Amino acid sequence: MSNSIDIGRRGFLIGAASLGGGLALGLDIPFGAETATAAPLIKPEVNAWVVVKPDDTVIIRIARSEMGQGSLTGLAQLVAEELDCDWTKVTTEYPTPGESAARSRVWGDFSTGGSRGIRSSQDYVRKGGAVARAMLIQAAANEWSVPAKECRAEKGVITHAASGRSTSYGKVADAAAKLTPPTDVTLKDPRDWKIAGKGLLRLDTADKTTGKMIYGADVKLPGMLNAAIKACPVFGGKLASYDESKIANFKGVKKVVRVGDNAVAVVADTWWHAKTALDTLPIVWDEGPNAKTSSADTAKWLAEGLNDSQPAVTGNENGSAHAAIAKAPKVVEAVYSYPHQNHAAMEPLNATALYTPDRCEVWTGTQNGEAAFDAVVHASGLPAEKCDVHKTILGGGFGRKGFTDYVTQAVLIAKQLPGTPVKLLWSREEDMTQGKYHPVTQCKLTGAFDADNKLTALHIRISGQSILSTVRPQAVKNGVDPAVFQGLVSTGDAQIGYDVPNLLVEHSMRNPPVPPGFWRGVNINQNAIYLECFMDELAHATGEDPLAFRRKLMANHPKHLGVLEAVAARAGWDKPAPDGVHRGIAGYMGYGSYVAAVAEISVAQDDKIKIHRIVAATDPGYAVNPAQIERQIAGSFVYGLSALFHGAITTKDGRVEQENFDSYESMRLKDMPKVECIVMPSGGFWGGVGEPTICVAAPAVLNAYFAATGKRIRSVPLKNANIGFV
Repeated sequence: MSNSIDIGRRGFLIGAASLGGGLALGLDIPFGAETATAAPLIKPEVNAWVVVKPDDTVIIRIARSEMGQGSLTGLAQLVAEELDCDWTKVTTEYPTPGESAARSRVWGDFSTGGSRGIRSSQDYVRKGGAVARAMLIQAAANEWSVPAKECRAEKGVITHAASGRSTSYGKVADAAAKLTPPTDVTLKDPRDWKIAGKGLLRLDTADKTTGKMIYGADVKLPGMLNAAIKACPVFGGKLASYDESKIANFKGVKKVVRVGDNAVAVVADTWWHAKTALDTLPIVWDEGPNAKTSSADTAKWLAEGLNDSQPAVTGNENGSAHAAIAKAPKVVEAVYSYPHQNHAAMEPLNATALYTPDRCEVWTGTQNGEAAFDAVVHASGLPAEKCDVHKTILGGGFGRKGFTDYVTQAVLIAKQLPGTPVKLLWSREEDMTQGKYHPVTQCKLTGAFDADNKLTALHIRISGQSILSTVRPQAVKNGVDPAVFQGLVSTGDAQIGYDVPNLLVEHSMRNPPVPPGFWRGVNINQNAIYLECFMDELAHATGEDPLAFRRKLMANHPKHLGVLEAVAARAGWDKPAPDGVHRGIAGYMGYGSYVAAVAEISVAQDDKIKIHRIVAATDPGYAVNPAQIERQIAGSFVYGLSALFHGAITTKDGRVEQENFDSYESMRLKDMPKVECIVMPSGGFWGGVGEPTICVAAPAVLNAYFAATGKRIRSVPLKNANIGFV
């Protein structure tokens, strides 16, 4: 999930423009009536644009953000596939949202989150490549005075077999740019893909490996100064005062500035000089009404919301769960909980801003270029045509860099030093304590069986935080935040995979002062724990094998069952595990994809765990780069297992207690198990990758832990139960 603009229609218009003796094809992706101007582009800007240079270099412009997930390469593969160009001559460039706004958002949605980068833009980027190919072929056919249907293109070369003539894309690019684009193109059947669907090397790996890649923290501009910032450590608090005279003589300090109503920044020649001075600066905070709140208070409040007498809204219902439970001869009940989590990206939040009375520009890594652009416009007070955002590759994002608070801060600081570029870089402590955290929830689950041990009812009651009510309140209708119910509803891209005669899923919304945000995988992370661990509890309550129990409820959900069967078969579920090794299984749906995992673990006498093996399956419909999907799956287990064993943000006296990686740990290399990935695209739909498999990491391990010990763990992280690694 992330802040996004709902595109809605799939209108598709093409505009052509000459650029440097080549061809530039712009796609009016969603808006039908508006078309990009035919003026040459001055700056590289994209959303499915193709540029063919005279030397046959193909520049594919990508509007989505690259933050390690591989979308840049995958999107380029889709365009190049339809273009039939030479992949070895492909490069990519980012657009800027300022030029997109000037062209009525001709490049569409810049947002990158919710595993939507490829799945929500695959159609129009493929069309962009297909239209470009048609125009290039037509230009060559015109030159040869032959029908275009007699010509074909492959690897950037157009041939006319009957006459034996051939030419390259670069040689006909000028002529192609003058043609009227076709309004209808046929996309290739994925079974015929030669570039897409292959495990090609990523386009950004070499620059990352050699250190050539420029991240936001690497940006350098002439005359640039550096800023360090502190905001009130209590959420909702404000800045009361500070005494800048105490640091007036500190080396390199240029200025101390108030930033909004809750923060102060020191600007200096180097960031270290700025931070050193800021750490010494006497600051008085107005801590406000949240100064005494704590995680313990929040937990108690959420527990109250699990009571049926408290108000709640319904997210999914069929039959009458309450009635079925009331008359059932066997009832199973459990309460689970999930804490706040921090994104903890390796690259702290940062943005470089240059403000003058006539223009404001920002250089930053952002998951949402348009949201960052909007923040620049509002913070600068300048009209949109005088603002822009230059995106860089992100050093991790995970949802946090879809928010724009740090961009606003950078502009507010730069406004107080007009004409001087200022790079704002948050310290790790600021990054940890001023986050937009994964929401905290608790969940009470009740299952009912008839006399034949058939599951007749399931009641799931969630009590806790709503992201949308805070960051996108217009999306909350009649008190229902649809994001809360990810994986527990019967429609959409995160559907429940079980049929239960009587089902009730509800939410008692309770929002503590800790600000929520979209955290990689978002609500499927805790919901998968709640549902999949409880399914295990229900299976064991009837003495059934956990997989066999699930099979009976999945008769009408073949894709859910398909990934479960795949991991079970690969793991050898029907055979005994090695001595001392125990297995757990979990499956779920998220972001349009079906995922499952089997974990094999052993538990030592001191309650320490060794994860020997993870088998994970993903059915994303189509696999644009299977090798990259495998890496995303493996990486998602690093994220999911880190949260399971270590991750929890807690508050005391209104403050976040975890300020750095010493108290907010992640998986170590020695503890990370082997992840065997099964990529099994079944076709017919486009699902996301990277986020979905995070959610099955924890329940698979927790179910394996029960198999090993007979003990249920219903609250994470495991460190709170003194459970760690061998």
